[in-house]
Amino acid sequence: MSAADHIKSGLQTPTFVVKAYLEDLTDEDLMRRAADGINHIAWQLGHLIASENQLINSVCPGAMPDLPEGFAEKHGKETAGNDNAADFCTKAEYLKLMDEQRAATLEALSKLTEEDLSKPAPEALQRIAENVGAMFTMQGTHWMMHAGQWVVVRRQLGKPALF
Repeated sequence: MSAADHIKSGLQTPTFVVKAYLEDLTDEDLMRRAADGINHIAWQLGHLIASENQLINSVCPGAMPDLPEGFAEKHGKETAGNDNAADFCTKAEYLKLMDEQRAATLEALSKLTEEDLSKPAPEALQRIAENVGAMFTMQGTHWMMHAGQWVVVRRQLGKPALF
């Protein structure tokens, strides 16, 4: 099994977990914060989608589809405290964008050689991923880190434990 195959495999579980955690949540539920100071799920989804777009484009320029105009800005640090649901997407819109970005991530990954995966990441991003392979690998970790916060919201809403 190649390094790219391992990375691809490692991206499947986060995709499955994220979709399972979101499946029975409503658009309104996505606006709920697990606790004071924690970003609501809608903001986190946008942040994750925009981050994957930006980070994969940083190591594979032009590989990712464009996000809707202003999407990244709506999910930046400056908007993390915004609780106006009208400023965010619906669950269906987030899931569509997530699927589009992940498909592009996997397509970009499929074109890389072992040598490509070992190339250094852009210097400004090496604090989060040393090389191209690590940039792809961290996508799954990033999604799982945020999805772990959604369990609290699910429990607050009386949703069943899934895993």
